[in-house]
Amino acid sequence: MNMTVQPKDAATLILLRQSQQRTRGNFEVLMVLRNEKSKFVPGSYVFPGGCLDPEDFSPDVENLCTGIDLKKAQTILPDMSSPEKALGAWVAGIRETFEEVGLLFAYNNDQKMVSFHSEDVLHQFRSYGRKLQTRGITLKTILVNEGLTLAADRLHYFSHWITPELLPLRYDVRFFVAEAPRDQKAIHDGIELTRHIWLTPQEILDGFNRQMFNMVVPTLVTIEELSRHTTIQEVIDSTKNKKISSILTVMVEEDGGIAEYMPNGKIFRNMPPSV
Repeated sequence: MNMTVQPKDAATLILLRQSQQRTRGNFEVLMVLRNEKSKFVPGSYVFPGGCLDPEDFSPDVENLCTGIDLKKAQTILPDMSSPEKALGAWVAGIRETFEEVGLLFAYNNDQKMVSFHSEDVLHQFRSYGRKLQTRGITLKTILVNEGLTLAADRLHYFSHWITPELLPLRYDVRFFVAEAPRDQKAIHDGIELTRHIWLTPQEILDGFNRQMFNMVVPTLVTIEELSRHTTIQEVIDSTKNKKISSILTVMVEEDGGIAEYMPNGKIFRNMPPSV
């Protein structure tokens, strides 16, 4: 009997911002720490994200988005089961990021990124985020209430990872990269995530090598790729005409531990469970 678990569609968002101290590097990456009690990669640093919800690919999802429509989404993600689900990957990435770290990629009627410019506005959107996380409100309702559309064109398709077949929880994850909204401030939810930090790619790699924090293989490989770029625009430009194939690693027991094999033959040993 084939007991392989079918992966669930998911999306994650790699958030970048200009470095607060230029001596450290030109840009920083937002890393979030998964709760130690989580069923999924507990105690690991990852990027914000999660599974697609039915609302993310509802029939009217196209009306929620600016800059990406059903046809374009399906062209970029041709292996998704429907145009709605393809566009839903962008929606899920934005929704999960808002739920988990309070950053909302949305445009107002003037096509400007929404700004949490006052305490009242900040409080209102923090309240929205909490209600959205507990499903006390829908993302569509928030957008309609505030006269907003999702800034889907700010998300750039970066990579595609699938959880190894050995694991009981599996995800088919689309990675997007974006510059964080400049007039908003990240704050972790305190439930799924217990910490967030902004670090340069090299600082992250140095911390990992010193065993200061855990990362799963897709996160580590992504940070390694980011470290080869010097500016945010360079990272975004690298996604243009990028040929993206799904990456499915293979996990095997070797020498009393777990080895994870990349398609290109690279081996990672004794890492946390992938994706």
